[in-house]
Amino acid sequence: MAQSRWTRARAAQWALDQPWWVGCNFTPSTACNQLEMWQSETFDPETIARELGWAAHIGMNTVRVFLHDLVWQADADGFKARIETFLQLAEAVGIRTMFVLFDDCWFPPVAGPQPEPVPGVHNSRWAQSPGHHVVSDRAQWPRLQQYVCDIIDTFGRDERVCVWDLYNEPGNAILPLASRPAYQAVPQALIKVVRHSVLPSPTIPLLRATFEWARLVNPVQPITVGVWAPIPRLNRLQTACSDVISFHHYQSAKSLRSRIKALKEAHGRPVICTEWMARPVGSRVETHLPVFQEQEVGCYCWGLVSGRTQTIHRWTDRPGSEAPKIWHHDLLRADGSAFDDREIELMQRLTAGHDTLARSSDAGT
Repeated sequence: MAQSRWTRARAAQWALDQPWWVGCNFTPSTACNQLEMWQSETFDPETIARELGWAAHIGMNTVRVFLHDLVWQADADGFKARIETFLQLAEAVGIRTMFVLFDDCWFPPVAGPQPEPVPGVHNSRWAQSPGHHVVSDRAQWPRLQQYVCDIIDTFGRDERVCVWDLYNEPGNAILPLASRPAYQAVPQALIKVVRHSVLPSPTIPLLRATFEWARLVNPVQPITVGVWAPIPRLNRLQTACSDVISFHHYQSAKSLRSRIKALKEAHGRPVICTEWMARPVGSRVETHLPVFQEQEVGCYCWGLVSGRTQTIHRWTDRPGSEAPKIWHHDLLRADGSAFDDREIELMQRLTAGHDTLARSSDAGT
């Protein structure tokens, strides 16, 4: 029997049993996107182990990691074996994982060898999952259901997994693709597919279905989908179906504090920020991490090690842009040294011995 959404009491008890989650959105520096991370030919456990070790050293106890349906479609058993390897490597350094199953961001996916990143461009090869053309094609949804159910059924009682984030930024195709810096690097046939998609409307039925599919499997971990944009119809669905409330935030610390307060008061559930830190717009370790600690809100900054995602560059950087003096995302260089030693020292100090997530009286029955 499919389970229903967790009660507030169950969500509150879950939060009491967790540490204060501090982590990052993790892609190894040798991968330009989820496909390159997980496909057998480019799966890189040596780099993953090294960089997860660095994450643990600087005070992180969790990572948020994007999966991809095309890797599962090509070789479900092999994909799950690689997920198992990842979880073993993470557990070895005391890190638990939040997995993301779908993602509407950036570019249409193509399985196989991935093109080289466009120099100077932020996330120039990041791949949508399943892709906007699939979101709109219900004939392909049975495959997506099998993917969701198989992954969650396999790892849905695994203590190394802390949360299921079902869908990253659903509907994130509102801005025309031509406005994005890496537009010129995408095949025109794929651009046409995205340009003619009508979003976010097709995303909402798939998002609703994905919640239903996940409930069929009855994971012991909470499920969530993060609020990321002021789209009321979408936000109502996300928050009404999530066991714990998650959100993205790339604004000031004052705005962050206000956002946390509003989410706690509106929903009475534990709150987790699954994306933050963009230094040029004022979202920084020194300004935001103390707020997350004070409010007992788990948090995942974007990026760990500067690499093939090129997320040290700003969202608006054009092809050929030089490495910025102030990085947009990421904390460490490829050799493990810090972009800013003060950030790492603060993170280590604030995470030392802090073992609670959200103990707010707002998370009541």
